[in-house]
Amino acid sequence: MRILFMGTPEFARTALFAIREAYPDEIVGVITRQDTPKNRGHAMTPPPVKTAALEMGIPVYQPANLKEENFRDILLEMNPDIIVVVAYGRILPSYVLEYPRFGCINIHGSILPKYRGAAPIQRAILAGEKEMGVTIIKMAEGIDTGDMYAKASMDSSEGNFEEIHDRLAELGGKLVVETMEKIFNGTASAEPQDDALSTYASKIEKADRILDFSETAETIVNKIRAFSPIPGAEAKLPSGKVKITSAVCLDEAPEGEPGTVAALSAKGTGLLTVNAVDAKIRIERLIPEGKKEMSAGDFIRGRRITQSDRFE
Repeated sequence: MRILFMGTPEFARTALFAIREAYPDEIVGVITRQDTPKNRGHAMTPPPVKTAALEMGIPVYQPANLKEENFRDILLEMNPDIIVVVAYGRILPSYVLEYPRFGCINIHGSILPKYRGAAPIQRAILAGEKEMGVTIIKMAEGIDTGDMYAKASMDSSEGNFEEIHDRLAELGGKLVVETMEKIFNGTASAEPQDDALSTYASKIEKADRILDFSETAETIVNKIRAFSPIPGAEAKLPSGKVKITSAVCLDEAPEGEPGTVAALSAKGTGLLTVNAVDAKIRIERLIPEGKKEMSAGDFIRGRRITQSDRFE
């Protein structure tokens, strides 16, 4: 089988490793997005999938777009029997979808038809989903609307975005290999999605990361989980902006206005509790503006917060 892989970030990199282990000689090429400038020096940085593919000795192509005049010759050269797409970041045109004899399949980071779209993992965490998963779909024109080959789920009641992301990536890599085996031996079947049950996971915007302490404690903690460790959920204190990277809900009624500091101790890793509208939150780790991540205790010892302060 001639397998063409299309993907860009870490989520896709994990799937590439899984497919390479199952089909060590069948991956004929990798399509990924172009290198981008990163950090203060704006050094051109390759996507994780490119780095992994080059280490494996797999040819890498980075077309500026997938228009026929830019990509058709590459497609003809690769001549894939199947295309596996994982978080590539662009919509595939119809001539690409129709080219491989076994079609194009995609690993999507949700239990479809819920959370179609660009940010399924973060949107599911924000919504407080206790179960999350991945779906393998036969790609069609439309955003994550294709028929479903397979699903797998896991407990997502604990953990931050990075932890849940990595577990889902491993789950997706395992499931896509199992699905490919069935496709190749002719035993795979796909069922249509129920569009009436679909929801859309829109791209994350900066406003999504701003904490509002007039919301419930669970809502606030889910927002912190969804954006940890990066880019971080943001709040503002009299001493400046902070990003909160770890917090838990407490089974304690609030004592004061939402956002006000309820308890403060610099001992050990620190005790920093804040009032939400319905309960208290214990903040465990945070990043002051311009500083590195630190414990609540270090933050308190740096005199960046006092008992009378309020998170805005």
